[in-house]
Amino acid sequence: MFSTPLGRAVLARFVSRVGGEAAFFVGIWGKATFEFRATATELAVVMGALGLASLVGSLWSGYLVDRFGPKRVLVWFEVAFVPTALGVTLAGDLRQLTVLVFFIGLVGAPVYTAVASLAPYLTDDPTELARINSWLEGAGWAAFIMGPAAGALAVRYVSLDSIFVLDAATSLIGALLVARITLRPVPTHRNHARMREELVAGARFAFSRPDLRFVLLAGTSVWLAYGAFSALEPLFYREVLRTGPEALGWVNSVFGLGLVAGTLVVPRLPPFWRSTRGLAVAVALNGAAGLVYVGTNRMPVVVAGAVLWGWVIGLLVPVYRTLLQTRTPHELTGRVQATSQTLADTMRLVPLLLVPVLAVRFGVQPVLIADVIGLAILGLVLISAAGRYETVPLES
Repeated sequence: MFSTPLGRAVLARFVSRVGGEAAFFVGIWGKATFEFRATATELAVVMGALGLASLVGSLWSGYLVDRFGPKRVLVWFEVAFVPTALGVTLAGDLRQLTVLVFFIGLVGAPVYTAVASLAPYLTDDPTELARINSWLEGAGWAAFIMGPAAGALAVRYVSLDSIFVLDAATSLIGALLVARITLRPVPTHRNHARMREELVAGARFAFSRPDLRFVLLAGTSVWLAYGAFSALEPLFYREVLRTGPEALGWVNSVFGLGLVAGTLVVPRLPPFWRSTRGLAVAVALNGAAGLVYVGTNRMPVVVAGAVLWGWVIGLLVPVYRTLLQTRTPHELTGRVQATSQTLADTMRLVPLLLVPVLAVRFGVQPVLIADVIGLAILGLVLISAAGRYETVPLES
């Protein structure tokens, strides 16, 4: 399989994300939480810097993908990621880490947009999109198993900073693998308007169609919950579970098993799950699974919750990605995916303004529990509205 364009893309996605997941869940979180002893507010600032940089990177990455194709963008930014990741090893305090993490987000966002745009460049058959997205997301989720585990081993046997060296190496290998991929040509029948006009074209198209607008808002709404976790989850491990950075790695590897399992079932799902109603149900299930994950201080329950929540997210992401792609003209693929990423980054930033204060007032675990209950309620509201936004012909 790895001799085909899809196979090489899948392998590149896996290799690159192994280092990326290790760096995020054990490297950045571990360095901030356990080495620099960050508070909830300080961790929110670090995650806010990452989110803001990702937002900025996402805003213009779609233009680059549609102008030059996802292959070039992937190679360029995977290579640029190498010195960026190595730079984090120089952080001597929390302030320096925050600045360096900002550049991680800035360079990493175009990689995500390019990967999210790959499927329509690998096939012109809409019926193949779900399968291709499942393989690409499955590779990323498989890295979710290996990456945090590799990070945990690196912390134990080498050092925390060695994780960022691993991240740089896997990005370089990913770039070399992507460079050998042959994709469909970049559309040439586009109007080469001013860059500012092209940047907003994807968002204008996405929000002008009610069905696509619903898919965007439903699919990215989960980031309202994930944003709170980015600031509080490491503290949940430190203050509620009373563990160290290794546990972050091992439990997130188990979480990755759930992600892969969820992704593998997507091509076999009945049509309902590939509809707007199915997407809304998946949003509600995210909240329920998250409640299992953070609802106790018992590690066996946390591990079971991690597998369950991973399974739900593994199902949701390729379904969401496919719903976007089947509603988007090929020449706008990158910019609509960038609109999705920008919206997700925005929603991830919003909770960071509130959760540090709430965590001080009510505690880390109660805030996380309220967060996932709110997501479940939001999913139920979306289910009631989803029927009005089923597939509309693209040319309408």
